[in-house]
Amino acid sequence: MTDAERAQIHASTPVPAWLEGRGGRPEAFCHREMVDALRHVVDNGAKWRAVPADFP
Repeated sequence: MTDAERAQIHASTPVPAWLEGRGGRPEAFCHREMVDALRHVVDNGAKWRAVPADFP
C-alpha cells in the first residue's frame, strides 16, 4: 500500500480507545498490516499456498 492510499484509509478508520484514554489494551497488529492482509485475500482469494509467511 502506498502512503497516499494509507492516508485515504487512515481518515476512515476509528481511533483506538486506548489512545484516547477510554481504556482497553493496545492492538496486536498494525492497522496498515491488517489492511494489506485484506487486500491480499481480495486479490488472490483464499488459496492457502498463496499466503505469505509473514501474513498477520
